[in-house]
Amino acid sequence: MHVGYSAIFQNPEDELTDYDVYQNELRLAEMAEPLGFDSVWSVEHHFTDYTMCPNVAQFLSYMAAKTERARLGSMVIVLPWHDPLRAAEQIVMLDNLSEGRMVLGLGRGLGKVEFDGFRVDMNESRPMFVEKAEMLLQGLEDGYCEYDGKYVQQPRRDLRPSPFKSFRGRTYAAAVSPESSRIMARLGVGLLIVPQKPWEDVQREITEYREIFIAENGTEPPPPLVAGWTIVDEDEDRAAELALEYIGKYYHTVMKHYQFKNDHLKATKGYEYYGGLTKYIDKRGADGAAADFTMLHPWGTPEQVIEKIMNIHEMVGHNGYMAILSFAGMPYELAERNMKLFAEKVMPALKASGVAPPTFDALGEPLAQSA
Repeated sequence: MHVGYSAIFQNPEDELTDYDVYQNELRLAEMAEPLGFDSVWSVEHHFTDYTMCPNVAQFLSYMAAKTERARLGSMVIVLPWHDPLRAAEQIVMLDNLSEGRMVLGLGRGLGKVEFDGFRVDMNESRPMFVEKAEMLLQGLEDGYCEYDGKYVQQPRRDLRPSPFKSFRGRTYAAAVSPESSRIMARLGVGLLIVPQKPWEDVQREITEYREIFIAENGTEPPPPLVAGWTIVDEDEDRAAELALEYIGKYYHTVMKHYQFKNDHLKATKGYEYYGGLTKYIDKRGADGAAADFTMLHPWGTPEQVIEKIMNIHEMVGHNGYMAILSFAGMPYELAERNMKLFAEKVMPALKASGVAPPTFDALGEPLAQSA
């Protein structure tokens, strides 16, 4: 199994300066490759203390210079907030800088504060995402971008530096709602699962995604990748205490950033599924919802964490696990201990599990225009 590390740059309630958060998170990210992690990831967010990585490609370019072999993953680039041509240029530049080590993750976005900040209508995000994704994905294969749609009107322009290797087989998309899973299947991209609902629900949706993927593309989809908020401790009781504190606290930051306690999502086109979260949170209460979220993720002793990740594999068949090990204002010393214990006691078992890791290079051949 492929095992990655994801940095998310949280600063809840401004407990530290943003500068100090960055120095701590960069120290951890730079430890990932020496500790044996196969990849380094981050996720795009804007304007709040929730996740302070507004430019994932820029962070990954920094990590490209700090690493030699680790893959570099975007989890995710949110296309409705971008000019897709500029996004394509940044992706290709990173891939050239890193000698083809990028793993591309895309998403549609959910934060009203972010859509409002970029002056983008959330009601249009789903069809907008489809057009931008179609242009970007085709452009990465052709070496130029051209599109004539409702939201994207792009005259032909070459990508320079040119893409030199196909992104097929190393492109994924985050999809929480069933409708988004269907879109990703039609686009021919893999799934990046960020756990937010019962694994039984995820399992059913993956079955439908697989059927659509095969019908649209004529091949099996790649196994999904899974991200998880992870806490490891040799003491079972302390692990449980830390999980309830920090994974639970993380979900409180989710509810705050996405404004799940408000009613706007159920009235926003394309986000009706998320409207149900408001009812769920009202029913369970914020603390109850945070406790439920905590139970979705791997935490415990090293043996328990291994067992939980492998149980998830039995349900969804993932072949890559991206561990999020520093979050929710966790002190640096605790995050470092968490990361090192995961690397020492959990990661070797995952890599020896017999689950074949993704190659991220389904085609592997240089693209024609770079010959």
